[in-house]
Amino acid sequence: MSTNYPYISIAGRRIATDESPYIIAELSANHNGSLETAFRIIEAAKIAGAEAVKLQTYRPDTITLDSNSEEFCIHGGLWDGRTLYDLYAQAHMPWDWHAPLFEYARTLGITIFSSPFDNTAVDLLEDLNAPAYKIASFEAIDLPLIKYVARTGKPMIISTGMADAEEIQEAIEAAREGGCQELALLHCVSGYPAPAPDYNLRTISDMMARFGFVTGLSDHTLTNATAIASVALGAAIIEKHFTLDRGAGGPDDSFSLEPTELEALCRDTKTAWQALGDVNYGRKSSEVGNVQFRRSLYFVRDIKAGEVITEDAVRSVRPGFGIPPKYYQQVIGMRVKQNVKKATAVNFSLLE
Repeated sequence: MSTNYPYISIAGRRIATDESPYIIAELSANHNGSLETAFRIIEAAKIAGAEAVKLQTYRPDTITLDSNSEEFCIHGGLWDGRTLYDLYAQAHMPWDWHAPLFEYARTLGITIFSSPFDNTAVDLLEDLNAPAYKIASFEAIDLPLIKYVARTGKPMIISTGMADAEEIQEAIEAAREGGCQELALLHCVSGYPAPAPDYNLRTISDMMARFGFVTGLSDHTLTNATAIASVALGAAIIEKHFTLDRGAGGPDDSFSLEPTELEALCRDTKTAWQALGDVNYGRKSSEVGNVQFRRSLYFVRDIKAGEVITEDAVRSVRPGFGIPPKYYQQVIGMRVKQNVKKATAVNFSLLE
């Protein structure tokens, strides 16, 4: 593959279209209030082959207001009937968990970073020396937050769910104004779960051409098919929600991958990327042994020396040890130099 693609590096890992996809396991709210569960999710992500695990860093009071008014109530969907404050109070990860989780991930050798939802979250993550930052789709229009993250000098990944092209450009400009040097964009559909037809994956190719940054996919569909397909369109990053048990009842469990599915995602996206390769019309290594099974010209009856070859004497058959069938008309009317038995490969050395 060409090496002229844009790239970013997180914890020493080069991320670009010409590298195998960077798989991020999104822990989100799937800890379900248990630090031990969070530890186990990180360990399972490492075992499955993910290269990074991502947290979400907020408290209910840093992301919303404690209000029961209609505007702060959720209507329809997965979290119908709840207030924003109530949902985030359940879903958030306590801030004093961050240090032990960062330490544990580093012990295991898996990269860990987070999505901050306000400046105080960024400050906490900076104290933990987070190697990168992710801006969630709902915060992609929070340009002051993007600028604050950019000032850390760390690589930034911005999800673009619900954002139109103009809003994406504004987020990019905010990141640049803040000093961000390494930026990636994730095509995303902010449905939980999101139906595959909503994803319009060809947008990935357009984003790469339009904005010129490393581009990937934040995938909220229920299977791996969409993510695998995105690799063929140039996705360099794949982010999926990850849980130990989809039936555990947490806010995000129902649309998350389980360990065997994450393992399949890591394996199959890498296979898809390897299969892309380069433009190559040449014979491949796995084909060499099968060349003999192509068609070629063979004598189909005994012929005496000096005899003129007629159409009933030669056929195109397998295997491929004779001359190619394209010479059939040229061979008809030639003479054989010596006696030839049926099932002998036709070669020009036998002809005159």
